[in-house]
Amino acid sequence: MNDIIRILSDWNLWWETGHVSPELAGKRRGYTQRLLELVGTREIKILTGVRRSGKSTLFYQLIDWLLSEKAVSPRRILLVNFEDQALAHYSLDDIFNAFQTHLAPEGEIYLFLDEIQQKSGWERWLRKKYDLKENIQFFLTGSCAGLLAPEYATLLTGRNIASTIYPLSFKEALSFSGIEVADISLLSQKKRNRINKVLMDYLFNGGFPELVFHKQNLKRRLLNQYFSDIVYRDIVYRHGCHAARIKDLSGYLMTNIGTLTTMRALRGIFGYGLNTIGEYLGYLEDAFLVFQMHVFDFSVKKQLVNPRKVYAVDNGLRNAVAFKFSRDTGRLMENAVFMELKRRSKDVFYWKDKRGREVDFVIREGMNIQHAIQVCADPEDEKTNKRELAGLNAALQAFDLKRGVIVTLDTAGETKMENRRITYVPISEWLLAED
Repeated sequence: MNDIIRILSDWNLWWETGHVSPELAGKRRGYTQRLLELVGTREIKILTGVRRSGKSTLFYQLIDWLLSEKAVSPRRILLVNFEDQALAHYSLDDIFNAFQTHLAPEGEIYLFLDEIQQKSGWERWLRKKYDLKENIQFFLTGSCAGLLAPEYATLLTGRNIASTIYPLSFKEALSFSGIEVADISLLSQKKRNRINKVLMDYLFNGGFPELVFHKQNLKRRLLNQYFSDIVYRDIVYRHGCHAARIKDLSGYLMTNIGTLTTMRALRGIFGYGLNTIGEYLGYLEDAFLVFQMHVFDFSVKKQLVNPRKVYAVDNGLRNAVAFKFSRDTGRLMENAVFMELKRRSKDVFYWKDKRGREVDFVIREGMNIQHAIQVCADPEDEKTNKRELAGLNAALQAFDLKRGVIVTLDTAGETKMENRRITYVPISEWLLAED
């Protein structure tokens, strides 16, 4: 039991110091305030998301707030990181009983369980504690969407509040760089230049929080390490699959973000069976490495059998592993727009008609499509602009919409087609818009 406390003491330094170090607490994000608002609710608070997206830092920020703002005794706060191999052979009961015995906390306990998917049987232990109404506030993180898979969700139904944590949004990237934007229409040219500099870094290096504070020559090395950690820890180790095959498939998909593909096409490229392709795609999504997007159709069956598009969780991660021969600005813009729509919890699809006219993103609200968005780096190119306008206008007509948006690199303006308004919006402005 003393060994358990010794291990836990390394993670729970506030037992000794009474505070969380600024290095661990980091810089607050929008997620921080939303998590603070959940303190006091009885439900289990669950944070999922790709590795290195900032979940553990959110825990430290919450612990710091409990200590400094709520004057909670350090002895009532326990953080357990299940990636610490020294804890691997101890059960949850062993760990929690050692904590209660040695620290004898009085009052409500705040229990933070980091990377909980590493501990077998966690969901039953948690449900028992919850149902016995023990005086505990539960906070969990996990680097896999499977944390809320049906077999777990059934046990925790009605007992949890879940949030998905993504790498930094563009607005957060600006804030991390010391730039706050209250009203983008009132910016000086000097500040716009600073924003554009951060934008290009964001498009090509992505938004993993720690990367903001590293020099350029370290970013690629770190991103490659992130990729390896995700592949080996969250996919190969968890599912027991073939590492080289997973890396090849993910590298191909991330190279070809936004491109139509099918399971049969992937089978033809890699030679894996359809079942294997399907399983591997599921593993990549479960680890939040990629996301699949289907065509919009009122028939769910048609959505599933038609080609789908795949996007990467982060542009920097994509660029670190992609087999690319150009800057791919258009693809990276499209990926950034897709991920922003994910952050905004939009129900998003692509759309294509029988004549091959296509729109990058259509957004469903309720039963109907309410928004249509194209992404085009350079609409000044006449041929490209004509194609993008034709696809967007066809979608607006099909869904009886009066307005569409073309997200550009830096072009602003407006045009009309058949009494429909089409607005060209620079991606920096679109990413900073509230919705």
